[in-house]
Order: sequence, then structure tokens, then C-alpha cells
Amino acid sequence: MGAGSRRFESCRPDHDHRLRIHQTGERTNVKTTVEKLSPTRVKLAIAVTPDELKPSIEHAYGHIAEQINVPGFRKGKIPPPIIDQRVGKGAVLEHAVNEGLDKFYRQAVTSEGIRTLGRPEADITEWPSDKDFSGDLLVTIEVDVRPEVEVPALDQITIEVEPAAVSDTDIDEELERLRTRFGTLVTVDRPAKSGDFAQIDLIATINGDEVDNASGISYELGSGELLEGIDEALESLTAGETTTFSSDLLGGEHAGETAEITVTLTAVKERELPEADDDFAQIASEFDTIAELRESLTEQVERRKTFDQGNEARTKLVDALLEKVDVPVPPKLIEDEVHRHLEGEGRLEDDTHRAEVTESSEKTFKTQILFDQIAEAENVQVSQEELTSYLIQGAAQYGMEPGEFIKVLDENGQIPQMMGEVARNKAIAITLGKVSVVDTDGKPVDLSGFIPSDDEDEDASVESDETDAAESADEATADAK
Repeated sequence: MGAGSRRFESCRPDHDHRLRIHQTGERTNVKTTVEKLSPTRVKLAIAVTPDELKPSIEHAYGHIAEQINVPGFRKGKIPPPIIDQRVGKGAVLEHAVNEGLDKFYRQAVTSEGIRTLGRPEADITEWPSDKDFSGDLLVTIEVDVRPEVEVPALDQITIEVEPAAVSDTDIDEELERLRTRFGTLVTVDRPAKSGDFAQIDLIATINGDEVDNASGISYELGSGELLEGIDEALESLTAGETTTFSSDLLGGEHAGETAEITVTLTAVKERELPEADDDFAQIASEFDTIAELRESLTEQVERRKTFDQGNEARTKLVDALLEKVDVPVPPKLIEDEVHRHLEGEGRLEDDTHRAEVTESSEKTFKTQILFDQIAEAENVQVSQEELTSYLIQGAAQYGMEPGEFIKVLDENGQIPQMMGEVARNKAIAITLGKVSVVDTDGKPVDLSGFIPSDDEDEDASVESDETDAAESADEATADAK
């Protein structure tokens, strides 16, 4: 559901600002200086004055007063001097800094216009006095930021896709699939061949001991949906014959072990298809004649090919832009994403898969950043209707009621990210309208069905203000479950 194949847990702005602190009523913005460490990372030096820290000190006293018991005082009514005696000003100061650090960080990021990604890391380089809270609180924070990219001239880009023309062969194949759905299995007296349905009994043994068996299985030869080697074993057998072959078991307590498989063919059946005539058209469809059915199938294939053509154009557009645009990638962000993904799959030690996931994650990041920037440049907006439609599609994908699906997303704070996903999809569609798209015959391709009109943009009512590398609906739902 979106521009990319995967989404990041920590690649959107303001994701989990709980800072990792290493001990080495809003006020005005704190004093901040910014050092650019790389195109994707900055260091903030934040100075918090005693006056700016004071609200956090007061909040710390109030919170501690609710937690401790002092004879003669009600909880929450313990005066600061008594708290100082009981827990010490140092504990109050630490509580205040822990409570206020996130606020100071957000103030700094907002005032400097920094587009953050992922989790920040903070070091407190200087504490105020733990005797009278005098002196500035000095903090340095490193955080990944969204890189700025330069979008190339879109009218200079040409995308080539397959033609969407429908041939008689396409219609014949579609009609054949429909006939197959209405086919019947008929027992035949001959050796089995690919495409037949074999009725079989199986026995698996390891070192002479039976470990599994099954009977009455119906298997289509050539489908590759059963044990490796079974197609070769069954071909040329006739009903009543038995043979053996070796294969690795796919399930159970002996999964992965090599077993000797004894297979007995009890019956061979072939699919008998109905004639493609008017009678079939009346049985298989709402039409009276085979000509009308073929016309309907033609329209279906045309729609499917046009849709496939649009998807092909989207994919090739992304690849073409990424070839032309240098999108810096934050290494730590990618590393964290890859680790999270591999850990979820239980494949942390699989170096080959790690390389694959790393490559995929980097491409996904670049794609998201690129189209987020295009969405902003085009002032892309997301209407409530568009968001609702997208969420309903997501609910259908997971077999959930729309209300339940939306509730899960809302409880996990994912609705803004879904808006970002819709905005990114619209940005891709708009971009497709600005590049040249032709088929392999050199003919211009009409993708108007994939490109929003100006009227649709004007009617949009909900602006997408969080389009930075949003997560996909599948990850949001998986996390909630």
C-alpha cells in the first residue's frame, strides 16, 4: 500500500523523542546552536537558563510531593524545603531535567526548523547547581534529519512501459481460465501426466521407521505444491502402482529431514472443460451468447492491462528518479531498521538476508524522502474522503471491519502516517503526469486514470503535514496485534 515496499518504524518526524541521557506552561525558546555533522545528522547545543528550567523544577517538587510520605503533611502538600531535606536538591534537579528535556528539545527543533528522523541521543554536558539551581543546563543532542534533495526536471524524463493492447490470444486465455473454473474431473485409465489430478496415498519413513502418512490426497501434477520430487515420481505411473523417492519433509517434528517417501497412485483424473458456446456463456455469466461473454472478457482484460501499465509506470518512475537524484541515507537509521526487521524474523545471523534487507531499506528511505519533498513542493493535500477510502482498502486487505481497523490505527497513533502515505501516492501520480510515458512501440500512454485532476486537488480539505517516511498500514496493524 504505497510508494515503497517497506516502511520504517523510526523514519518519520518526531518519532519517540524519549532521550537517552548520559551523565557527562511553555517558556520562550531555549538558546540553540546547530552543527551539521552530515547531510543526514546534526548536533544541537542547547542552553537552558534557570528561568527556563524553573517550571520543570516546580513540577518536580509537585510530583515528588505526591510520591513521598512525611508525617504532619498531606501528600501533595509537602513544601519544597522539606522535600530538599528528605530527597535532596540533586534528586529534584535530576527529576526536573528528565521531565523537561523533551520539551527543551522540541523547542530547539521547532525554533531552528529542523526536520528530525528517528531517535535523538542527548548528553548533559553541564548541570545547574544542585544547591540553588543556578547556572545554565547545557545539553548536546545528536539526531538524524531529513536530507534535502534536488528534484530533476521532470519533463526531461521518459518512462517506457509495455503496451496495454488486448489480443485474441489474451481473450482466449481468459476464456480458458473461466472454462477451467467450470471444468469437471473425470477418471481416466492411462499413465499420469502433468496437468492430471492424482489421487495418492503417502508414507514417509526415516531409517526404516514410519514418521508420517496421509491417504486420499488429490494432487495436480506439475503444480509443485507438494513434496519435491513427487512430480517425477508420479509421471508415467498408472492407478494401482507404487514407487518410492527421497525428499526433505516440509513440516512436523521431522521438518527439514530427508525421508524415503512411498507413494501409491490410486486414481488418475483429468479436467474436462465445457465447450465455449452459448450454453456455457449462460451458465458461467450473465450473458446469453459466447460473443457477449468474449466482449465482456475483453473489457476486463483491458482494465487489468491498463492497471498493470499504471503500476509498471509507477515502479519505473521511482527507479528513474532514484538514478538521477542523490538521496543521502542516515546509516544509523538504516541499521536500526534492518536490525528490527531481522529480529522480527528471527534471522539476525543471516548475513545474506541482512544485505538484501539493507538494500531494500535504503531504497525505501530514498523513495519516501523524494516523494515527501515532491508532495510538499506540489502542496499536496489529502481529503477526508481520500483518507477514508485508503483506510477501507487497508481494512479489506487484512479482513477487518473498517471501524475496527481505524480504531487500531488510531490507538497506535498511525492515522497521520496513513495521511502521509496517501499524500505520497498522490505525489507519485502527479509526477507521472509531468514525465513522458510511452509504450515499447513509442506510442504515448494515457495515465489520466492514475493522475488526480485540478478539481480534486482544490476540493481537498485535510492537509498532510506529516509525510516524512510514514509507516505502512501492515506494520501498524502488526505492531498493534
